[in-house]
Amino acid sequence: MTAVRAAVRTVLGDIPPDGLGVTDAHDHLFLRSPLLAGQELDDVAAARAELGAFRAAGGEAVVQWTPYGMGRRAAELPGVSRAAGVHVVCATGLHQAGHYAEETLAALRGRLAEVFVAELTEGIGTSGVRAGLVKVAGGFHALDAHARRTMTAAAEAHHATGAPVAVHLEQGTAAPDVLDLLCGTLEVPPHRVILGHLNRFPDPVLHQQAARTGCWLAFDGPSRAQHATDWHMPEAVRALADAGFGEQLLLGGDTVTAEARSVNGGPGMPYLLRRVRPRLAAGLGEELTDRVLRENPARAFAVEWA
Repeated sequence: MTAVRAAVRTVLGDIPPDGLGVTDAHDHLFLRSPLLAGQELDDVAAARAELGAFRAAGGEAVVQWTPYGMGRRAAELPGVSRAAGVHVVCATGLHQAGHYAEETLAALRGRLAEVFVAELTEGIGTSGVRAGLVKVAGGFHALDAHARRTMTAAAEAHHATGAPVAVHLEQGTAAPDVLDLLCGTLEVPPHRVILGHLNRFPDPVLHQQAARTGCWLAFDGPSRAQHATDWHMPEAVRALADAGFGEQLLLGGDTVTAEARSVNGGPGMPYLLRRVRPRLAAGLGEELTDRVLRENPARAFAVEWA
């Protein structure tokens, strides 16, 4: 019987984890939401240019967390990835209810897990592109009924496929509730859960409580340089590394609006490597910083696909 080897599922196919390289572990090439009207990421040429700028800064892979029904442009992703020479991993999953029309959510009721599994194993729509993770979202300091339904479906999809579950924490909050539900009630192994936006809630006690479970800790909003919490990010990351959790850290840019793109004058994807990386290296050292950008994502997104 042939052993199943772990692989990262990219939009161009599965690759060995050590082939991923320097990785932006949470970002967006395409995204649409009624909550971001007029700031849609839906320009293919701009996406190609942004990914090319990331490549020029030394980037080798981007994980797009845009979930179901939010303008992922799955059919465009292979061409964008190939043109830039950058690996792209895309997501299935569901965001907060406010990002969707009610009829969209109604059509998904009772079949969320089925949709997630199909997009992970068969492909997104008719694109043939398979997702490599499930993205879900909590609320501000709480989980509403929609979040609980979505996370339950994500857990089912994980158990069926092995896919990691990436969680948008609203303003970095509700991590204990998320972990209690996903890892406690729904029995998703902590090392398959990625908590996003912890930089937006720089509470060292909460960070270490989450880290002790064994989950991944994503600091993924540095492209939003106007956030005061951005300047606390290096010290928060260093505190976790000093406490022995350096092997659980991930970094990303989370570029969610057109004006935030570097090709439109914003910090965009290159900011992670041009500005954040040197600041982290000054505190963590080059070796650990390189592991956080290379080895950690390779482990976080590698799956022995069922």
